[in-house]
Amino acid sequence: MKAVTIVSFGGVEGLEVREVADAPRPTADRVLVRVHAAGLNRADILQRMGRYPAPPGYSREIPGLEFAGEVAEVGAEVRRWKVGARVFGITGGGAQAEYVTAPESTLAEIPSNLDWAEAAAIPEVFMTAHDALFTQCGLQMGECVLIHAAGSGVGTAASQLVRAAGAIAYGTSRTAEKLERAREFGLTESVVVSGDPATFVGAVKRWTKDKGVDVILDLVGAAYLKPNLESLGTTGLLIFVGTTSGSKAGIDYSIAMSKRLRIMGTSLRTRSIEEKAMATRLFAQHVVPLFASGAVRAVIDRVFELEEVRAAHERIASNESFGKVVLMIN
Repeated sequence: MKAVTIVSFGGVEGLEVREVADAPRPTADRVLVRVHAAGLNRADILQRMGRYPAPPGYSREIPGLEFAGEVAEVGAEVRRWKVGARVFGITGGGAQAEYVTAPESTLAEIPSNLDWAEAAAIPEVFMTAHDALFTQCGLQMGECVLIHAAGSGVGTAASQLVRAAGAIAYGTSRTAEKLERAREFGLTESVVVSGDPATFVGAVKRWTKDKGVDVILDLVGAAYLKPNLESLGTTGLLIFVGTTSGSKAGIDYSIAMSKRLRIMGTSLRTRSIEEKAMATRLFAQHVVPLFASGAVRAVIDRVFELEEVRAAHERIASNESFGKVVLMIN
């Protein structure tokens, strides 16, 4: 089968589309999926650079955390899926290939109103956003959420889910254009953070009348830690999803203690199959119907052919993308 292959760690020149060994034949509860499209994520950029290796059991050379395709073959213990079913899901790696083998519990059915590119743009970002905001943070109707990098794939997914749940979404970005575009996906207020991260602290105070937000979804990392703590209200929650500005920062314990804050981190890729199955089940139950009804939608920046994978990586690395970058595997 053909697959995106990391032949050397570093720049995009280390990426090639090659013929590789076929995906494993499905046994027990495994499903072989013919992949029609795969989402591209910053994790793939980091894996290409040699900074984010795949978890044990997954290919270190073939990237890809999410896919959309049709069931080609099933193991003897599979009960839910039949050959030909349209499915999407997450995996620890190897999705940017013509075929991928996955546990049946980590797959969900694609609504009939979505095409392959739209479906591939959904699993990783919407599952990440839903798990972080609702499963981990327990977001409730009427609460306020601050979403950093609001124009990213996770950011636009989070904004839509917050709106659908009757909560209030605020956002930050480094460009005004991205924030303007993000408004249609649920942002109530937003602020550009182009220099001093403390810029958003004053904005949050104005928006919430000095109360602070209930939850912060942070895709930026170290540079935002201090202003994040200042922007949270009493008993607020800060959840780390990304570290684009770094992963190490000092913390003022007094702020966290006086406000009784809760700070946590999350990652789907490193979870066990059982944990991924739970996240997938909740995604299928609570999020997929929103796509079927049109309440939320995939946000696609650009679609590339598999052979254009280097250009796709460059698009994400440029920080100019809005929403998801998708690879078509024809």
